[in-house]
Amino acid sequence: MADKKIALVTGAAGGIGTEVCRLFLNNGYKVVATHRPGKEQQAASWLREENLDGADIQLLALDVSDHKAVSEVLAEALRELGSIDVLVNNAGITRDATFKKMSWEQWQQVMDTNLNSLFSVTQPIFNKMCEQGSGRIINISSVNGLKGQYGQVNYSAAKAGMIGFTKALAAEGARFGVCVNAVAPGYTATPMVTAIREDVLDSIKATIPMKRLATTEEVAGAVLYLAGEHGGYVTGETLSVNGGLYMQ
Repeated sequence: MADKKIALVTGAAGGIGTEVCRLFLNNGYKVVATHRPGKEQQAASWLREENLDGADIQLLALDVSDHKAVSEVLAEALRELGSIDVLVNNAGITRDATFKKMSWEQWQQVMDTNLNSLFSVTQPIFNKMCEQGSGRIINISSVNGLKGQYGQVNYSAAKAGMIGFTKALAAEGARFGVCVNAVAPGYTATPMVTAIREDVLDSIKATIPMKRLATTEEVAGAVLYLAGEHGGYVTGETLSVNGGLYMQ
């Protein structure tokens, strides 16, 4: 993969992750797409179904919530690849409940996957980027990390923490040529969202000034901008893609 820039995308098979992978491939990158260990068949099926199979994409089994395993897998990946030019921290889960009823497990699972994973996945790649004098890190946060959301104390806290992580790491990476930014999507037309009951979906759209959901292509386009040559003077920023739902 030495002849092209390499992008590593966690949570690659999700609605946004899939489109991020597709857009990188269409723009001449090689992509390392992570999936959960033990899900090799599902990951291979995902490549075929999304027409992503090819020489420029490879799968990597990675449990982002397991620090020790991530350290071992990424050390080997960096030895094999030599460098990673772009990291997209996209892996995330929800375990929604009101705080009064939220279990410790629901809190911990979201923190481990959405926030603690940033340390495990980013540190080895960030260190390598600093050595090579260039790199882009893009963290997929959420509008709910900016404004909060009823029934999502765990998710909102993790996504807000991601924004703080982004700003602090950007300050450290700037002198090494490493740009660190976040993208905060609003409601996006992923398969999970579009499966919501139609009347509920209509009520969601009614709260958005643009009266529609974001497309996955629009969110992925924001990621590509921050990864590309025109995003080279942007760091420590959170790019909101939310149709005006929340304006800072």
